[in-house]
Parts: sequence; structure tokens; C-alpha cells
Amino acid sequence: MKDILKSLIVTGDDFGLALPVNHAIVEAHKGGILTTASLMVGERYFMDAVDRARRNPTLKVGLHLTLVEGLPVSKPSQIPDLLDANGSFFSQLGRSGFRFFFRPKIRKQLETEIRAQFEIFSKTGLLLDHVNAHNHMHLHPTVLRLILKVGKDYGLKAVRLPNEPPLRSSKASLKPFAPRFASWIFLSPWMYLLKMLLQRARIRYNDFFFGMEDSGAMTADLVLRILKNLPEGTTELCFHPATNRSKEIDYTMPNYRHEEEFRALTSNVILEAARAAGAKRISFSDL
Repeated sequence: MKDILKSLIVTGDDFGLALPVNHAIVEAHKGGILTTASLMVGERYFMDAVDRARRNPTLKVGLHLTLVEGLPVSKPSQIPDLLDANGSFFSQLGRSGFRFFFRPKIRKQLETEIRAQFEIFSKTGLLLDHVNAHNHMHLHPTVLRLILKVGKDYGLKAVRLPNEPPLRSSKASLKPFAPRFASWIFLSPWMYLLKMLLQRARIRYNDFFFGMEDSGAMTADLVLRILKNLPEGTTELCFHPATNRSKEIDYTMPNYRHEEEFRALTSNVILEAARAAGAKRISFSDL
């Protein structure tokens, strides 16, 4: 039986949100372990992120679809039921998911917005490495089906599977197992459906994921413990790095430890630990 190799995808999310985020992602790729970035096409510093990616072609870039807690790219008149009174997406994830599933009119508006975000990404000229969604909303079956439907027109080949193994996650974080196991059990049906739909569509995906339960707190100590017990197969580590704070960052993620995550990504100790783990650093397009 052929040995299963270890592969490591290291992703920086929210590319385009703020200048400190854009700078951190590029520097973490040039001098650290980061291999990919997930681009938010509706944010203010989107074009700055695109320009940086063009100057650093080894950085692979995917689409970070935003359908909650963010700004749309479609005209408000095209997607009125997706927006609050301020013209932003609703921030209540549960309510949004319920409405996505049960209201056909909203599903049509979702498809309009998803296609618009794919189209903007396509016009950058960057190769589409992967797709995921802000707050992991692609776990929602309605959202995923629309991603697959629209994505086939834009060369979609890979999607994030946010499957965080609870026992390894608990050991690495030094936090109780029970809450992480309960979360994993709750998400398991959606994870199974996601895998089934991706396999049916022949879309690639990672096997394991770290950065959901410890989102915004992927510090060097935690990452070292993850790397020392890396599972076989392809694992994605997800970060939200920034070189410093900004109003855009504090508005959306006030409690995240962005600068510590940036230091972890660029740490020589982490680089050596990644090598010692025997994992090949790749992007989704290498799967």
C-alpha cells in the first residue's frame, strides 16, 4: 500500500480587507510559511491586494466569498433581501442561513451576488486557486450548490473543507475536548454533505483544517503543537494576520490576535517545525 504523504496548505484569509492585512500576507509568503491567500473582492483594499499578488506570482490566491458580515459587490437593488438598512450583509449567521434555505427569492439574489464576486475575481487575471466563504458559509448546502453552479463557469477546481479534528485540536490548544467534539458533531452532517457534493462535482479539497476553533488565535505555540502532530493527508492552517491594527480590522475582528499570527507565520522556529513535520507546503491548485 502506498504511503500517504503529508501536505500543508497555509492560508491567509481576508486579503483585501485592510493594508496591514495585505502587507502581512505578502510578507508571510515571501519570508514565512504562508502559501495561499483568500481574497475579499468587495473590500476597500481589494485592488491593493491584487497589485501585491501580481508582483508576487508564487502566492496563490483564491476567492473568499462574502455573504454575511461584509459589503456586497452587486447593486443594492439587485439583492435587497440580503442587505440590512446600512447596505451591508446581515451579521446574524443563523438567521441568514435560515433565509437562504427557505426563501427562493433570496436564493436567486444569492446567485446574483456569488456570480458578481466570481466575475470580479476573474477580471483580476489571477488564477483561481480555491474558493471558501467568510464565516465558513459554504458549509450551507444552498450556498455550496450555488458556488458549484456558478464556479464551473470560472474554472473552480478546489474548495476548503473546514474539518477540524477535535482530539488533535484540543491537544494542540490545551483546551477541553468536549466543546470541540460537540462542535464537530454538530457540523458533521454539513461536512459530509459538503464532501459528497464536492466529490460529485470532481472538486478538490483538503482533508483536515485548523483555525476554526482557534480563529484569530493561531499563535506560534499553538502552531508548533499542531505541526508536531500533523495528520497524514492534506492539512490547511488558516490565519488572519496583520502587521498592525486598523479601523477595518478592529470593526470586524476586535479580539483577534492578528500581529501574533503574523509573527507565527514568519517565525524561523515555525519554518523549521514545518520542515521537521515532513510536510510538503502546497496550495490548493497542487492537489
